[in-house]
Formats: sequence, structure tokens, C-alpha cells
Amino acid sequence: MSSAHLRNLGRRSWSPLPIPHRTIPDPKGQDLDFVNVAHSHLVQSDWAKLNTLATGLTPFRIKHTLLRIQKDSVLSLEFFNWVELQRSNSHTLETNSIILHILTKANKFKSAESLLRNSIVPKTLYCPSKLFDAILYSYRLCDSSPRVFDSLFKTYAHMKKFRIATDTFCQMRDYGFLPTIESCNAYMSSLIDLNRTDIALAFYKEMRRCLISPNVYTLNMVICALCKSGGRLYEEMLMNGIKVDILTYNALILGLCKEGKTKKAAYLVKKLYKENLLPNASTFSSLISGQCVRQNSERAFQLYKIMKKSGYHLNADIFSMLISTFCKNEDFDGALHLLREMMGRSMVPDSSLLGELYAGLSRCGKDEVATSLHNEMEARHLM
Repeated sequence: MSSAHLRNLGRRSWSPLPIPHRTIPDPKGQDLDFVNVAHSHLVQSDWAKLNTLATGLTPFRIKHTLLRIQKDSVLSLEFFNWVELQRSNSHTLETNSIILHILTKANKFKSAESLLRNSIVPKTLYCPSKLFDAILYSYRLCDSSPRVFDSLFKTYAHMKKFRIATDTFCQMRDYGFLPTIESCNAYMSSLIDLNRTDIALAFYKEMRRCLISPNVYTLNMVICALCKSGGRLYEEMLMNGIKVDILTYNALILGLCKEGKTKKAAYLVKKLYKENLLPNASTFSSLISGQCVRQNSERAFQLYKIMKKSGYHLNADIFSMLISTFCKNEDFDGALHLLREMMGRSMVPDSSLLGELYAGLSRCGKDEVATSLHNEMEARHLM
């Protein structure tokens, strides 16, 4: 699997294929007798009598018994598990797909995904397309829900079976089934965790082409991926028709500042003004954090003064970032000035910040200042 593979898929026109339908013959004779008796024992929860039928289990009889009780998802799963204990080799792709339809139709997604992850997928890793086909061909038989395919896709994503997940997504799309944004997020998150940002971004483009709407979590991952792959996020969002508002700008600026890319962040601030948008407290907070990442205390302090003059709210995190950066640059006069202003605003510095400042003063031979600070903080019960 590669990002090129996903890009090539996007060039095809999307016209969903009709959902195929595979019927199974009705039970007759001894098969019908077995299904009727098994059904009777199941609805009466008479498992002792059901145990006497274990030797007569066949895939055909299991399928029809499941179809007979499919409206009761709890009973269906109990029967499926009972078969697994009695004669596990009696389960086939068809019986597996039927129980998945039953569970997802009843919104038992966790049960379906647990079954997929712990039992079904490990048995079908060498033939994932056959599993998909079995689910597809029994879809109409069970009057199922599209979430059955979503559960399959999400399970592959969580198991980091990326090639199979990609193929499953493409097969789903071919038949008009699209995964939920939560499942798409799970897939992208797994890719980014393994530094496969190229595939994550290609998948995001395919999502947008298929009109799957991203949420805040999706966009945060896209920001993370583009920052990792080097800052063209702004252009990507414009190309994908995403409305760029102050929240979007702040997210972009924060992503760049976390990477220490302050020049690119400053470029976005200029674009912000051109869009007739005004920076807010979050914008300045991100810019200050970016300068602190680069340990540029002077520029961070200038931004702090602009923020203060403009009347924006200064929170404890901003003061802590600035004080820590001043300490790293051994500008203790600036650090102490900010500390006192912080406390003047009724904000309490945490012990780690005070410890960093106190240790820095001692290390640089400013023992008198360190002692004075220690006594002052001790009097305030902060040390």
C-alpha cells in the first residue's frame, strides 16, 4: 500500500455498484427438524438439551438457526459462542458474517469489533477479500446495516493492518458504503503513530473526495501530519474547500509554533489580517509558545507586552512559559519581574517553576536573591 495507490483511486469516477445477493436454500427434512428443535431450546434457554444436539451441528444448520433468532442479538451471540466451544470448525465465513450483521444491526459495535479482532480476523488474514465478500453477499439476506463494513474497516485500522484496511475502504466505497469519521480517525491516527504521514494525508484527500466530513480531531491530525511532513497546510485547506476562520488559523499557528516554525506562523498572522480577522488571546498564546520553544525570550516578552497592552487575558500557562524561558536564558531579572506580576494577578506559580527559578539563581551565584526569593515564597507557603 502507498499514498500513490490512494491518489490513483481518487481519479476514478465514483458510481456505486449494486449490492449483490446470495440466497441459501431452505432447510428440509432432518435439517429443518434440527433448526426447529435448536430454536425451541434456545428461546427456552435450555442449554442442557441443546448440548445433546452438538454432534449434529453443520454450517448449514448453524446459518439457519442464527437467521431464525437474529432479532435477539444477545441470544445469537450466546449461540455463536456455544458453537465455537462445541465444534469450532463448524463456523465458516458465512456464519461469521451473519453474526456480524446481527450484532451491528443491533448497534452492538463493541461486541462485533471484539469478535473480529480476537477471532474472525486472525483466521482470515490470508483471505481478507473473501471475508468482505461473505459479509457483502449476506448483507441483504440479513437486512443489515452499513455499520457492519465500518466495524470491519475500524478493526483493521486498530490492528494496524493498513494494506487490508485500505483495500476494505476501497471495496466499501465501490458499493456505496463509507466509514464513519470516527473510523477514519482511527485509521489516520494509527498511520501517524507509525510516521506514515504520506498515507494519512493521501487518505484524508480521498475522504474529502468522498464527502466524508472531517471533525476537529481529524483536522488536528492533519495539522500534526503536515507539520511532521514539512508546515503546506494552509494551501491544503484552501484546495480542499475548508473554510478558514480564526479557529482554523489558531490551530494552524499553534501547530507551527509547537514545531518552532515561528516565521511560517508569522506569515499566517499576516494572512489572518488580510482576511479581515483579528488575532485573539489564543493566537498570541501560540506565538509566545513558539518563541519559547526557540528560547527567544526577548521576542516572547515583546509579544507578551503587546498582548497585555491589547487587554487580552493572560493566563498562568503564559507566565509559566515565559518565566521558564527567561530562566533558561539566565535572565533572572526578567523572570522575577514576571513572577511578581503573575502573583499580583492572583495566580499561584507551581512548585516546579519556583524550583527551576531558585535552582537557576543558586547555580549562577545569586545566593542573596535566591535566599530572598525562598523566604518570600516560604512566607506565602508556596515553597
